[in-house]
Amino acid sequence: MAAVLAVGALIAAPASALAPRSPDVTVLVSTAASAGRPAERAVTHLGGSVIRHLSVIDGFAARVPRDAVPTLWSVPGVRWVSPNRTLHMEGQYGQDSGVASAVYTDTVRASKTWGMGVTGTGVTVAVVDTGVNTTGDLAGQVLHSEDFTSEQNNQDSYGHGTFVAGLIAGTGAASSGAVKGVAPAAKIVSLKIAGADGTTDVTRVLEALEWIVDFKDAYGIRVVNLSLGFDSQQSYLVDPLDFAVERVWNAGIVVVAAAGNGNNVPGSITAPGNDPLVITVGSSNDKTTVALTDDKLATFSSVGPTADGITKPELLAPGRSVVSSRSPGSTIDTTYPDSEIDTSYAKGSGTSFSTAIASGVAALVIQRAWGLTPNQVKYRMTSTTRVIGGSGSPTWWPGDVDAFGAAMNLDLTPANQGVTPAAGGGSLQATRGSFCLRYDDGTCMSDADADTALGFDSTQYFADTWAGSQWLGSQWLGSQWLGSQWTGSQWVGSQWLGLNQSSGDWAGSQWLGSQWLGSQWLGSQWLGSQWVGSQWLGTPWSSDAWGYLP
Repeated sequence: MAAVLAVGALIAAPASALAPRSPDVTVLVSTAASAGRPAERAVTHLGGSVIRHLSVIDGFAARVPRDAVPTLWSVPGVRWVSPNRTLHMEGQYGQDSGVASAVYTDTVRASKTWGMGVTGTGVTVAVVDTGVNTTGDLAGQVLHSEDFTSEQNNQDSYGHGTFVAGLIAGTGAASSGAVKGVAPAAKIVSLKIAGADGTTDVTRVLEALEWIVDFKDAYGIRVVNLSLGFDSQQSYLVDPLDFAVERVWNAGIVVVAAAGNGNNVPGSITAPGNDPLVITVGSSNDKTTVALTDDKLATFSSVGPTADGITKPELLAPGRSVVSSRSPGSTIDTTYPDSEIDTSYAKGSGTSFSTAIASGVAALVIQRAWGLTPNQVKYRMTSTTRVIGGSGSPTWWPGDVDAFGAAMNLDLTPANQGVTPAAGGGSLQATRGSFCLRYDDGTCMSDADADTALGFDSTQYFADTWAGSQWLGSQWLGSQWLGSQWTGSQWVGSQWLGLNQSSGDWAGSQWLGSQWLGSQWLGSQWLGSQWVGSQWLGTPWSSDAWGYLP
């Protein structure tokens, strides 16, 4: 009651009743969580109006008379009032807000690298994801798109891939540079392997990886971003996905993979981030500040060791409540409206996004020294990381990637010396982990039966070389790939059950409830009894959270 009376005293005599009304201005008002709604009532009594609630600042935007702003500042529960300049501001969007920001380019010192003329020019990053929209900050940034889904539209109908691409190569055009990718002059090649429901299979990842090797020279692809993961527990030495990413690595392409969103549980690194060759990225929480002393390992980030006892991830990058390109109307956009920040941007949390930031750093390093091998790029990135959290932080935390330190480094030492290469020969079903294809009785299918069901020729795929004719042959372009198996109604689903990288926000009952596991999904339309139940719910997309994470 005291708070209400105080507000009443403040607004008992509106300024408009005592003097001519001053011009209206738009302001952003942030309120304490326990404040209730006195600030909104004050806006009304001061002759203004609330325009829109903004969860990203724990408050709202409003129009009020200019001379009423000081009064609004005095309302109990109001933390701050700021003129609304949208995203046209000094520094990076959301810096020091404590909520969400694009300060990551300063945190990893990418912006300092730009000052040296290193912005990613000439480097192409392949993004294997849900597609990349070519609007906003990504207009003119996508050199080429391939759509391996039944949608065949090269549009990001899910909303994950565009966010990832914006962190890598967003130009900042929609924000006057306040939200910008780490390598804003780099280019993107989009490999879309999942549609509006966000689901896919490891075979589509394999297909995209082979395409990248075949066309790397045509598009100047030097980095591949894999913001995905499978909960495989087999050794990287035999895992087919690890074998494939090592082929990409040995073809001269830096592979950057997500550690996973395993909530700091030891041994929760996902494949292909479990492979010793690739750069595996975990998430730090930058607290929306440039300083590293207040940073910490994000609570959702996976940690090692892997099944082979390998320490992973090698480095961290900001991944908690980061801001990047939004996909209006996409599944994520409509499911999580509170993630929206502006018509062009949204916020999200997850190692997927840390991976994208690290991919941007790799592009900067390569522009600076084009002749580096992937092993040399990795060494420069992992040997120059910066300690986070100050002197009291756990010594086992990996450091934050340092774009400036890595790009300016002149060391030619290669990483991965003495590493035993993957030989393949393992199980694709084991790669799928808990999302293996299953028989009617709920047990995992044999690899042979699973390959037959998908029309996938593993013998041909894992031959000694990825020859061009193999890629153009019937395995991928024949009826088994483009036929009804992939384009028919049985592929139209609506689930997002990527628990292999579950974060707190997306692992709750709201996400795993009956809306996803209802009869429409378990019915006969899903290829009959062969596919009954949850055996075709495999998705590699880390369950990144599109809101505030503690």
